[in-house]
Amino acid sequence: MRRLLVTGGAGFIGSMLVRVLMERGDEVRVIDDLSSGRAENLEGVDGVELLVGSILDEALIARAMRDVDWVFHLACRGVRHSIHAPVENHEVNATGTLRLLEAARSAEAARFVYTSTSEVYGTAVRVPMDEDHPTWPHTVYGGSKLAGEAYVRAYHRIYGMPTVVIRPFNTYGPRSHHEGDSGEVIPKFIVRAMNGKPPVIFGDGTQTRDFTYVEDTARGIVELGDADGAIGATVNLGSGAEISVKDLAALILRVTDRQDLGTAPAPARPGDVLRLIADSRKATRLIGWAPAVGLEEGIGRLLAWHREQGTDWERALEDDVERNWEVSTP
Repeated sequence: MRRLLVTGGAGFIGSMLVRVLMERGDEVRVIDDLSSGRAENLEGVDGVELLVGSILDEALIARAMRDVDWVFHLACRGVRHSIHAPVENHEVNATGTLRLLEAARSAEAARFVYTSTSEVYGTAVRVPMDEDHPTWPHTVYGGSKLAGEAYVRAYHRIYGMPTVVIRPFNTYGPRSHHEGDSGEVIPKFIVRAMNGKPPVIFGDGTQTRDFTYVEDTARGIVELGDADGAIGATVNLGSGAEISVKDLAALILRVTDRQDLGTAPAPARPGDVLRLIADSRKATRLIGWAPAVGLEEGIGRLLAWHREQGTDWERALEDDVERNWEVSTP
């Protein structure tokens, strides 16, 4: 049994990662400040230890690192948060990563797995986007995550720390965020459709994304963490299929049986990336990874999960903020 630390483990991707690790028989400790994560995201996961606090708290990090073999680092503040709170975003994402790396080095952790983001690339200048694609982030979020990558690679080179850098593309699925500055496009579109309101499309809707179901992303993170061949590497995780935002809205309206709603236009968002599509052949070579859940199936699964949870759609709409780069998460 390995003892693992998952930062951000009460968040959307983090809580799915915890489930995958626990199913494998690992002992998992989570640190999360619950700014966007929720303790209830870990309900039904027996035996996980949750420490509530910030990765900027050095005493808490030292406590969290005790007897830990591996670190899976996902804690961060998101892309829209970085627009209204850039300094805080940098501190958590970049400085927090550096402090965690130093604590892991002191604890002699045997592996450090860093979850970065496709936002480090900015808009595609060639497609599909492999790991050597230029990195020109559009936001402080993308820049801070890229800084975190640089620190992780430096610790591998200088101190010989066994590290892996993973760049997931747009992940969606159960426990994804629709609320406040954490809200993302698929859950936000679903909440509006289920309330009889048209999805809001910022810009002309031709911007594209590459979506991956959360279980596929979590499985890829775990398997890349396990792979000795991934040590020192930077690896994409994406479906390799792109869809425009306007076509995504049409798909969600069809799956929710609300094609009568149409869409609502709005001005373009600041810092919006215009095109993303992953080349994940490195992940396939290293671990045989490929996404198992297609986009339409995944949206159906997300809706089924909401039905199981008894989601109050009217309440969910109250938490949805249209211009969510201007305000903090409630």
